[in-house]
Amino acid sequence: MSMVASRNGTPMEAPVAPPKVVRQRRIRPGLLGLAILLIALGGLGAAFAVTSVRSTGTYLAVARPVEVGQQITADDLVPVQLSGGRELRPVPAARMKDLLGLRAAVRLTPGTLLTTTQLTEAPLLGPGQQQIALGLAADQVPARKLHPGDKVLLVSTPDTSTSGAGATRGGTRFEATVIDTAVPASNDVVVYLALAVRDVPAVVALASDDRVALVLVEAA
Repeated sequence: MSMVASRNGTPMEAPVAPPKVVRQRRIRPGLLGLAILLIALGGLGAAFAVTSVRSTGTYLAVARPVEVGQQITADDLVPVQLSGGRELRPVPAARMKDLLGLRAAVRLTPGTLLTTTQLTEAPLLGPGQQQIALGLAADQVPARKLHPGDKVLLVSTPDTSTSGAGATRGGTRFEATVIDTAVPASNDVVVYLALAVRDVPAVVALASDDRVALVLVEAA
């Protein structure tokens, strides 16, 4: 209680001021729930990001060069650990036994991850095809080295043994696929080709007369 002086000097009791009441802000339950939800989602997102970065898996990589059409062996592959490799879709190492015996659909390079799209069950020699061997001199081969799966054209050359109306101009084309190559002691190059059955007799006849030129169309 406070005292004040009156006009005649006699102290008097002064009225006491009422205390100030601070109004409390009302918290809306909807906003509170939204804030809690956002905090929870943020925590889950951070946990997922950390888990994705830290998660590792064991996948298959190419250990040595594999040509197109070559069958896959255990020595061709090596297991590697990779973080976050799911987006790349590599083959898990646990599936190695399922891949043995399959053929390479493309040339496999060491150090690269293996995917199922790089493998096939189909051999290079497909249905309706036969394999022939074509012996060529080194300067008749269109590339320093031909690889299995390379697409080539066999083009007939003019027949110089005859003249006049019986002469053959050449230029007939036959599509083929390289199966394999070999270099014997004679230093000639033997190219093994997959050829359509209907074209085999004509190509063999041309090859016997040394009237076949090999053209590389598409490298494997």
